[in-house]
Amino acid sequence: MPLFIKIVIKTEYMDHDKNINLLEVRIQKLIETMRPPVHMRDELDIGYSFRNNTLELFEIRPRWDKKDEKINSPFAKTKFIKSRGIWQIYWLRANGKWVSYDPNPEVNDIVGFFEIVKDDKHSCFFG
Repeated sequence: MPLFIKIVIKTEYMDHDKNINLLEVRIQKLIETMRPPVHMRDELDIGYSFRNNTLELFEIRPRWDKKDEKINSPFAKTKFIKSRGIWQIYWLRANGKWVSYDPNPEVNDIVGFFEIVKDDKHSCFFG
């Protein structure tokens, strides 16, 4: 009996990892749709971090005073709320605080988040 329980737990864990990997692949594809042309990426690019069900998008630019160093400037964030099956959307205010994106504070999937950020109807993400 204990062997069966271990197998079930391992299978659930593997499914979780598989879902995370599929989500990462989807995120990478969506990021590619936002990135500038290849010839511009040394001056401006888009990157992301994904940890603990939180995805943060940021611009990658050279430092103004040290062109050989890059800086990451976050501009959009979403957090998956597992209990509700939704993604909450945030934007970064000039004071450095993340606030809920009130025109549309949540979406049902990660694609919806990227659509809202790219549209940027209220100039919250790209200014």
